[in-house]
Amino acid sequence: MSVARRKDTKPELDLRRLLHARGLRYRVTYPVPGRPRRTMDVAFTRAKVAIFLDGCFWHGCPEHATQPRANADWWRQKLRDNVERDADTTRVLTDQGWTVLRFWEHEEPASIADAIEAVLRESVTPR
Repeated sequence: MSVARRKDTKPELDLRRLLHARGLRYRVTYPVPGRPRRTMDVAFTRAKVAIFLDGCFWHGCPEHATQPRANADWWRQKLRDNVERDADTTRVLTDQGWTVLRFWEHEEPASIADAIEAVLRESVTPR
């Protein structure tokens, strides 16, 4: 597990490159308030929009998740804990007024960037 990248993964870099090219400025690995050691992959702090790019294996993608056979009980619990931690992080941020967007690593970066840009545009329009 120590070999698994926690930040600057290829999907994250691809997405950030697209967002930057569109003129959007953001924070990277921004801390989740009230939850030590948890960070948002990309954060738009003024608009309070948190972006998470979840890995299929680590976060239980319904399409691509796999279950290791070796030490299966331990892995089952580890992966279940990850999903529960994701839900808790989403709840905490939502309670603090953040908009939380979660995407899977296999999703097309351009479509993710389109979705993020639409939410950001919506958050800055006067009501």
